[in-house]
Amino acid sequence: MSVLVEACVESLEESLVAQRAGANRLELCDNLAVGGTTPNPELIDAVRAAVNIPVMVMIRPRGGSFVHSAQELDQMRRDLDMALAHEVDGVVLGILDDKNAVDAKRVAEFVNLAQGTPVTFHKAFDVINDRRAGLDVLIEAGITRLLTSGGAPTALEGADELAKLVEQSDGRIEIMAGGKVRGSNVGQIVRRAALREVHARSERDEAQIRAIVDALSRDT
Repeated sequence: MSVLVEACVESLEESLVAQRAGANRLELCDNLAVGGTTPNPELIDAVRAAVNIPVMVMIRPRGGSFVHSAQELDQMRRDLDMALAHEVDGVVLGILDDKNAVDAKRVAEFVNLAQGTPVTFHKAFDVINDRRAGLDVLIEAGITRLLTSGGAPTALEGADELAKLVEQSDGRIEIMAGGKVRGSNVGQIVRRAALREVHARSERDEAQIRAIVDALSRDT
């Protein structure tokens, strides 16, 4: 079974590097130093024109907490409309409530606003209190994919929890491992959790993603 490699990028140069290295999909962000925010439309257009792999776009108004004010949610709605207008292949977001749980109402709203465009719920999931309940909420809301390290500092440390999430998901949502995924550990992560997708930072070094792609070609 082949494993899809998604590369997280924040520039046109990084996008091209990731594609050359063999990435199957991009997550395009701005400001990855704070975990990623919404990229500007000019960058979205430049990347889409330059690559021939799917481009997912982050919808996030700022770094920090995943609990958002009414004003920030309005900004996210505008950013989502912008991303859809620029014909992205999917969007990435995460919204929690003040009880540190998935905000079921808001997440379902954004899935509906996406109008069938795939929605990934990002690593906000890793800070919630009840991941079992949270996963059910995401499935009910219609989220396409969950990016997670299983609540651990790295995907390798969270591999057993990732396996439980994959089992619980029962094919209703894609579980994608992210969190220090490297060529040296990706095979172990994928085998332990029975994963079909992994996520890693690209940066400008082609070897970063290439090592993951090569390791998967040997191990899967």
